[in-house]
Amino acid sequence: MDPKQNQNSTLQEQDKKIKDNLDIIKHRIVVFSGKGGVGKSTVAVNLSYALLQQGSSVGLLDADITGPNVPKMVGLDDSPSIDESTKQIIPQIKDGLQVISIAPMIPADAPIIWRGPLRSGAISQFLADVVWGRLDYLLADLPPGTGDEVLTAAQKMLPQMAIVVTTPQEVSLIDCRRAVNMAKKLQIKKIAVVENMAGLVCPHCNETIDFFGRGGGEKMAQEMDVSFLGSIPMEMSTRESGDQGKPVVIEHPEGRTASAFAEIAKKTIDFIAS
Repeated sequence: MDPKQNQNSTLQEQDKKIKDNLDIIKHRIVVFSGKGGVGKSTVAVNLSYALLQQGSSVGLLDADITGPNVPKMVGLDDSPSIDESTKQIIPQIKDGLQVISIAPMIPADAPIIWRGPLRSGAISQFLADVVWGRLDYLLADLPPGTGDEVLTAAQKMLPQMAIVVTTPQEVSLIDCRRAVNMAKKLQIKKIAVVENMAGLVCPHCNETIDFFGRGGGEKMAQEMDVSFLGSIPMEMSTRESGDQGKPVVIEHPEGRTASAFAEIAKKTIDFIAS
């Protein structure tokens, strides 16, 4: 067999593994944004746990290969294990959530200087060689923008739903619109917007300061004819718990942020099943 035929055979085998893995996962959701710094990973992590809290089985794929933050945010340090008989990767489990990320597999603080095909290949491998098992939801936390990894995840995962994260300010909304249009071009059937950082909650007086404006995400979702799942406030507890590896929905279930995620999780369940 010549090298090209061998490569094609390997890709076909990988695609079959991906299909077999995904066939036993009920719902697949990609979480992405048009730009960085909008709290996309915070949304992916806390939404995953909010879905768990409502009785679902959930996996989270950290598909941001060059900036993997999920392990830090959920409090994972060790590397995932390998099933010696099948050579498949066993997801790490933290508070009931199955997690896979490249972060524990590389030296701390080491840059991942990979071109697009290598980054996309890593995502494909996580979908093919990880023993996800039967799940209600598999969420993929994608890198910001509309590049190779987003395209690969959409083509390989065949997600039923895309959640685009934005903040209320216009600079963020410009890029969010691009992300929504990309999801439409990729023919993802259900597209929804989550507005993050929607008002800073003062830790002293508990009043809300509209630091980035108000209602921009909901208005944009209406204009683009996609669903709006809800707004998430800015609380000190969200940043503190994330830095400590303790998601805010677990660490502060009584707070405004946890309540917002609980409502968004309910709407996600209803929307993807509709």
